[in-house]
Amino acid sequence: MEDEEAAVEVREYSERDRAAVEEVERECEVGSSGGGGDGGKMCLFTDLLGDPLCRIRNSPANLMLVAEIATGGGGSNGREIIGLVRGCVKTVVSGSIHGKDPIYTKVAYILGLRVSPRYRRKGVGKKLVGRMEEWFRQVGAEYCYMATEQDNEASVRLFTGRCGYSKFRTPTVLVHPVFGHSLQPSRNATIVRLEPREAELIYRWHFAAVEFFPADIDSVLSNALSLGTFLALPAAAPWVGPEAFMDSPPASWAVLSVWNCMDAFRLEVRGAPRLMRAAAGATRLVDRAAPWLKIPSIPNLFAPFGLYFLYGLGGAGPASPRLVRALCRHAHNMARDGGCGVVATEVSACEPVRAGVPHWARLGAEDLWCIKRLADGYTHGPLGDWTKAPPGRTIFVDPREF
Repeated sequence: MEDEEAAVEVREYSERDRAAVEEVERECEVGSSGGGGDGGKMCLFTDLLGDPLCRIRNSPANLMLVAEIATGGGGSNGREIIGLVRGCVKTVVSGSIHGKDPIYTKVAYILGLRVSPRYRRKGVGKKLVGRMEEWFRQVGAEYCYMATEQDNEASVRLFTGRCGYSKFRTPTVLVHPVFGHSLQPSRNATIVRLEPREAELIYRWHFAAVEFFPADIDSVLSNALSLGTFLALPAAAPWVGPEAFMDSPPASWAVLSVWNCMDAFRLEVRGAPRLMRAAAGATRLVDRAAPWLKIPSIPNLFAPFGLYFLYGLGGAGPASPRLVRALCRHAHNMARDGGCGVVATEVSACEPVRAGVPHWARLGAEDLWCIKRLADGYTHGPLGDWTKAPPGRTIFVDPREF
């Protein structure tokens, strides 16, 4: 095995690798589905729309690596790509002083690790992760984290057992289908669309001490894929601008932003039984024929579909979950107009406004974030070792790497 690992060369991705990378992605999807079809296991296939860098392209610093071996003939110049990994680096909040002043830390995120099924358990994944961590250290990252589903035993074993990561946070992905009919706006809430600068002011005020809140939130909010930030207020509360709002906020309020993942990648459920596909199709037929009945319908998730991701989800006050629900209904209607199949968000287990997020439990996932300290010393004073810090009530999930 050591000889096989030594024969693997890891280098930076280039455009000439695109076709080979897409083939590895396809192999990994098929390998996880058990072959698909009526007798196979269902899996979620991701179509990157011809852009292998789409999930890291919008991050401040990013890199994609590929692993290849000599084939002795065939392939591209006698070389075959057998694995890949993506990574990005940014500055985020890792803690706070007295719950107020944020502590910023340069953190790396590793994602999209793929190894061809024929070359698994041969050290390829570990070598890709190790080379990516070398780059993280070169650009000054102090920590690295990754995300996977809690039941992905192979991924958890690799990172915690062989790469030195520790289990860190357990957020939940909440998913809601987009119906054929629009949802009725709430009569008890006023929804205000914020300008990017207004949204930045409110986000820096509200999320100042929240883990993983990005220092470059202004870049996130002004990105072309960010479709807007929306503030929900009680119906009788006037909008008086961000400064007056922060000086004297209403008793309850809520906020979220909408990110257009549909223009970056598409998803598709494969391997579903014919009966399931037919039943889902029947719900759509009824919804189209009688939209006034407001019957929940299952979108066509068995063909490529897009999603809108809800980020920056937060609020305060006893009515904030109800106001979040009003915002989610608004986002659902945006997604319907945009041709999406689902809307999704990711929240911590203790998120105060989580109860207001409508979702279908069977469509969601329980995530596991693992973390590793890359730096030898501590440069963030009062925080100490972030890997040992207890979780907060809220976590910020950056839409650029969802």
